[in-house]
Amino acid sequence: SDLAELQQFHEIIVASAIFGNYDLIQQPRNISEEAKRNVPFYMFIDEETEAYMKNRSMLDSSKRVGLWRIIVIHNVPYSDARRNGKVPKLLLHRIFPNIRYSIWIDGKLQLVVDPYQILERFLWRQNANFAISRHYRRFDVFVEAEANKAAGKYDNSSIDAQVDFYRTEGLTPYSEAKLPIISDVPEGCVLIKEHIPITNLFTCLWFNEVDRFTSRDQLSFGIVRDKIMAKVDWHINMFLDCERRNFVIQVH
Repeated sequence: SDLAELQQFHEIIVASAIFGNYDLIQQPRNISEEAKRNVPFYMFIDEETEAYMKNRSMLDSSKRVGLWRIIVIHNVPYSDARRNGKVPKLLLHRIFPNIRYSIWIDGKLQLVVDPYQILERFLWRQNANFAISRHYRRFDVFVEAEANKAAGKYDNSSIDAQVDFYRTEGLTPYSEAKLPIISDVPEGCVLIKEHIPITNLFTCLWFNEVDRFTSRDQLSFGIVRDKIMAKVDWHINMFLDCERRNFVIQVH
């Protein structure tokens, strides 16, 4: 069953989600035989997406679509599909309690590099336990909030309430005074994580903000990271977004 599957130990997993039938499943490419044998690829979908896939004969009783093992989520907590997608994205360690490393990619993306190479490049070589790419253009939460409003990503009053609260909590516009922190705004479509208490705490607290305010997770990333870094010696590998585009591509 799915629940038994979630309890298994894995050194590495790759995970993604498609809720609200927003995206089409993209098959990973350039995956080594070793990774195909040892690294499970899990795709979470909701009932709406499941119905679409069954109608198109893409999904049968094997629960597999190419490399992806499909896990159907029933009784989703939110009416907003994008907010539902944040549950496996940020709480993956709660869903899979017995894994060591995970690579999360948003459902719109296609993985085109072997998972072992990604972990080696962004975690092991950097002596990091959490990696995420920085936004290619914006590095200030307040600027990002205005861009989200201009693009109609969420209702403006909710975005304003969120960043106003963060301002009272001590969030300041990004400046060089924050170095060696190089950005407050991630391009959050990929998360590379070693599952240890500090990274699990970080994504739990990050999820709390997504639950409490808007589902725009790039707005809440900086404040949660800064609160943790103020208390413990910990850092996040925020790599260039052009490096991210080397291993995941958005298929239109």
